[in-house]
Amino acid sequence: MKSLLKAAVVAAIVAVPAASFAQVQTQQQPVTRAEVRAELAQLRAAGYDPNDWMHYPENIQAAEAKVEAQKAATAYGPSTNGTSQSSQ
Repeated sequence: MKSLLKAAVVAAIVAVPAASFAQVQTQQQPVTRAEVRAELAQLRAAGYDPNDWMHYPENIQAAEAKVEAQKAATAYGPSTNGTSQSSQ
């Protein structure tokens, strides 16, 4: 009885990560060429130079950070720096 319980526990431990891995793989879609080109254009606009291989890790990381900051700034719309009025 104990060996059956141990076998069931081991099978569950092995099956759970395999099932979660399969779910992650099915949710990801392949990237199209147009998406890759658009991302490269964004990185170039943010200052990335693909020909500058001497500073490769730093320059692409800096460009990616700029692109992400731009996306975060526009994710929720423009900021509202103004006054408000209340009617009394």
